[in-house]
Amino acid sequence: MLISIFGNSLVLAAILRTHSLRSPSIIFLDGLAVSDLLVGLAVQPVFIATLFNFGDSLLQSYNMLASSFCGVSLCTMTAISVDRFLALRYHMRYPNLMTQKRALHATSFFWFIFLLLSCLYFWGHNIFFFAIVVCIACFISVSTFSYIRIYQIVRWHQLQIQAQQQAMQSLNAEHNLNIVQRKESALNTFIYFICMILCYSPVFITSIIHAILPMQDNVVAMDFATTVTFMNSAINPLLYCWRTRQLRTAVFKTIRNIMFKPTEEN
Repeated sequence: MLISIFGNSLVLAAILRTHSLRSPSIIFLDGLAVSDLLVGLAVQPVFIATLFNFGDSLLQSYNMLASSFCGVSLCTMTAISVDRFLALRYHMRYPNLMTQKRALHATSFFWFIFLLLSCLYFWGHNIFFFAIVVCIACFISVSTFSYIRIYQIVRWHQLQIQAQQQAMQSLNAEHNLNIVQRKESALNTFIYFICMILCYSPVFITSIIHAILPMQDNVVAMDFATTVTFMNSAINPLLYCWRTRQLRTAVFKTIRNIMFKPTEEN
């Protein structure tokens, strides 16, 4: 929980303090950091409280918070994979296709949808868990499709670059550099995809069991699946800094400014 709060707070602070980090991709990362931070600040403490059986109202609050914030996190990771696919597939039109304004609108839409879906818990537990299963399945399917297409595009670009003559490479050096940077960014987000699959598979399986067999309530299995899902919020900021050099530099700069803030005399 503390790792999630500290890591995502640093990522948010670094993005807000660094004006060069202003792009649709960074906006999605920013939205993901916000949802992961709220998982650590709100969802995990409430989850710990539910283990002491403080009442049904607390359990209802936990289910609504978890479905909202974890749902936004999963949806945003899916949007990141689609964004990287669009950057490679439509690299010439991408700046007009995905703008900062559209990224902000998409992120706001994610929050609205999952806050609305969390209210399904009052309609019926079976419907609530069925909705969770459908959402996870859809997002994982979209992410899988995006990364398969990313892999195919990367392979095609590699073969194309190898087939080019040296003269053509020198004439299109700037264009090729742009393609290489976007391929690197797309392949980096594949690490997020693998982590997402590992962290959300347990809760996906247990939600299927709850939706189909509501009487088979395995508390231990659900608690384990929930804990693994929460781990994703702590791992994500570490992955951002590891795989994104510009963000890593901004985070280290923010840490230095916090720890070694210059005095007025200096």
